[in-house]
Parts: sequence; C-alpha cells; structure tokens
Amino acid sequence: MDEVVEAVEKAKKEWEETYSKAQQHVKAIQDYDAKSSSSSSSSSSSVSLPRLNGLAQDCLALLQSLQFQLDLLAPQLPTDDQLKSALRLLDSWKQLHHDLRASLRNANLQAKANMRKAAQQERELLLGGGEESTIRRRNLQTKAGMTSAAESITESLRRTRQLMVQEVERSTGTLMTFEESTTVLRKAETEYKGHRSLLSRTRNLLSTMQRQDVLDRVILAVGFFLFSCAVLYVVSKRIGVLALQRKVTAALKAGMAGKGAIKARAVEDAIPRVIEDGINVAQVLDNAVPKVEVPVERAMHDEL
Repeated sequence: MDEVVEAVEKAKKEWEETYSKAQQHVKAIQDYDAKSSSSSSSSSSSVSLPRLNGLAQDCLALLQSLQFQLDLLAPQLPTDDQLKSALRLLDSWKQLHHDLRASLRNANLQAKANMRKAAQQERELLLGGGEESTIRRRNLQTKAGMTSAAESITESLRRTRQLMVQEVERSTGTLMTFEESTTVLRKAETEYKGHRSLLSRTRNLLSTMQRQDVLDRVILAVGFFLFSCAVLYVVSKRIGVLALQRKVTAALKAGMAGKGAIKARAVEDAIPRVIEDGINVAQVLDNAVPKVEVPVERAMHDEL
C-alpha cells in the first residue's frame, strides 16, 4: 500500500478515537454537578470542570490537527476516486468539529447552571447550622484550596500541550515544505544534466567552427597569394610582350629603310649605262621590279 494511503487510514483511525473521547468529555461537562466535586476522593469520576474543559480542548486541537494533515495528504493520493473520497471526508470532519465545538459550548452553559443550582443547595445546607454544617464548611475550604491548585496546574499543562501541538503542526508544515523543495531540487538537477549535455555539444560545435575558421583563413591566404602571383605573372608577361613588339617594329622600320636606299642607288647607277648603251629608259623602268609598299607597322596579337 502507498505511504500516503497508509497515512490517511491512520489519520481516520486517530480521528475516530479522538472524536469519541471528545464526546465523552462533553458529556461529562454537561452532566457536571457541584456535588461531584464534593464527593469522596475514591470515586474515579470525580474530575473538576476546568480539567474536563482542558481535555475537551485538547481533543478539539488534535481533531483540527488531523484535519490539517488530511488536507495536506489528499492531493497526494494516487487516484481521483481516493482524492474525492478524502475531500468528502474532510468536509464531514469540518462539520463534526464545528458541531462538537458548539456542543462543548452548550455543555459548559449546562454545567454552569448545574453548579449554580448545586451552590444554592450547598448554601442552604451551610446556613442551616449544626455540626454537619461545620464539617462541610471545613471540607469545602480544604477542597477549594486543593481544587484551585489542581486547576492552575492543569491549566498550565493544557497550555503546554497546546503549544506542543502547535509546534508539531508547524514541524509538519516545515517537513512538507522540505519535501517540496527536495522535489524541486531534483527536477532542477535533471534539467541541469540535460543542459550540461547540450552545453558539451555546443562547446564541440564551437571548437569545430573555430577550426573551420582557421582553415578558411589559411585557404583565403593561399588563394590570395596564388592570385597575386598570377597577376604578377600576367603583368610581367604583358610588359615583356610590349617590349618585344617595340623591338620588332624598330627592326622592320630599319629593314624597309635599308631596302629603299639600295634600290634607289641601283637605279641611279643603271641609268648612265643604259644611256651609254642606247637602251630605252622607259623600257628598263618598265622591266624594273615594281615598288611594293610594305606597311611600316604590322598588328601584333597578344598570345595571352
């Protein structure tokens, strides 16, 4: 059986016993008569009214403590049926406690009426005179002192018991608070364990990202270096081609100029001989190699 169910059953049993005792005390208070206090000390039913009230108040305090205990245990029951049954039982206990307190109030009123009636009868006997009246007066004085001392002791003990009951209730509430705090701490520990695994995975991801960042920087540096080398190569190659083009152009210009000078000198040398030999100059000029105009500069295409 569950511990909560056992605690509820124990509270029910203790409630029944305490309620029965409280009813007995209320009945004794209601039937209390001043004659009962003046009876012989051998009678076990001879109990003072404050003592009976103290016992009844203790029973009422214990009943209230059991109500508080059941109110705490009811939400912890495993099934809904048991919860509903416990709540109905708690309502019935509250009603019985209220009725019992009203009965105790009525019983005290009845006891006071009985005491007034008994005191009136005792006064009539004391005023009657005689040896019996004298003995009764002495007994009353002795018993009044003993009763007052017993009542003061009983009242102090009752207050002590009430304080102890209150401390027990406070300790019970503190214990329940500690149990709830323990449950919350366990939940927090479970959540922390889950977050710890998440944090470890996050740490691993951050390490991977850092390594990837370093690798990307290395790749970027190497790529930039290769790009710079390619640019330098292209620029150097381009400058070399331009220089080669200038050299070729200059060489062509020099070659064409030399050929033109040689042809002009050959024509000038041939004309006197032709005249001397009687050859027609026009025919010689017609047989000469025609002048071909060669472009000075030829378009150079960049191999790159």
